[in-house]
Amino acid sequence: MARLHSITVLARVAALAIALPLTLGGCVGALVVGGLGIAAGGGYAAAQERGVNGSVDDFTVKSNIETGLMQAQLEVDGGIEATVYDGRVLLTGRVPSQATKVAAEQVAGKIQGVRALYDEIEVAPSEGVWDDANDARITTQLRSQLVFDPDVRSINYTIDTTNGSVYLIGSARSQAELDRANQIARYVPGVKRVVSYVEIRGGAPVAAMPAPPVSAGPGPTGPSAAPQGSIEVQKL
Repeated sequence: MARLHSITVLARVAALAIALPLTLGGCVGALVVGGLGIAAGGGYAAAQERGVNGSVDDFTVKSNIETGLMQAQLEVDGGIEATVYDGRVLLTGRVPSQATKVAAEQVAGKIQGVRALYDEIEVAPSEGVWDDANDARITTQLRSQLVFDPDVRSINYTIDTTNGSVYLIGSARSQAELDRANQIARYVPGVKRVVSYVEIRGGAPVAAMPAPPVSAGPGPTGPSAAPQGSIEVQKL
């Protein structure tokens, strides 16, 4: 029985080793499995509010959604992105018709393990290479700023950027922390709007100091001019 349990744990950890680079944009070190040893990747997931098991479960949901979209021939051009955090699914991207958008939502909604579904798919022509590169730059820059901000526990935030719209999903430990993350996102050059699907969970704040006023910039290293992007916070 103990051997069976060990095999089960190793299987879940192995799946996590694949999941982390995909869900976090490759910014996590490799996960090493030897006996029952777990390296940096496992520690990263364990530090998240959702934990290792939650990360693996979310990866399974994401994989099943992507498979469902392909089987329904809705993901031919890779225009739909599914981001999953703690069973909550965010659909983003661009599709050519409203019918495709509705069909994608129906496919995702039927997947086991989905506890909430947020459809942010746009009906519009596909993004060009320049738009894709700009979205990737925004995501990378925002991720970097969140990582180095002492008032934000960045590992609990997942970022998806589509056509200049930044979508945040994850978990915050306080309203002040969430306000800070939203504020930082607004100041990233090229951001048109910020949409948050971040849950607020109980627990001690990441830093003792409160977040600065909304009118302030993201920090001493950030721009002082007012952001161009609007902020749109979705209430859960």
